[in-house]
Amino acid sequence: MGSMSQTRALKNYRKRLNQRGMARFEVLGLSTDRELIRSLARRLAENCPEAQEIRASVGQVAASQGKRGGILAALRRSPLVGADLDLVRPRIAGRKVSL
Repeated sequence: MGSMSQTRALKNYRKRLNQRGMARFEVLGLSTDRELIRSLARRLAENCPEAQEIRASVGQVAASQGKRGGILAALRRSPLVGADLDLVRPRIAGRKVSL
């Protein structure tokens, strides 16, 4: 690690974070998303009503990812529902292949 003073400073910093209800953690993601994740974390750390809205919307999206039947639900929301499309293909004989 470092010297005793660096260790003590780090310990005190983490203690102050903990007292504010904050936690330090590491996430893995694409390097192109770095600024997005940092700005999102910054906004969530403010703990204002806007942060509550962000939590709700991100939580809703994350929760919907794990549900089964997502493709079926998306197809049911499609603007083509009820369009009476004829999706029947004609059956034709295949070609002869010599092996």
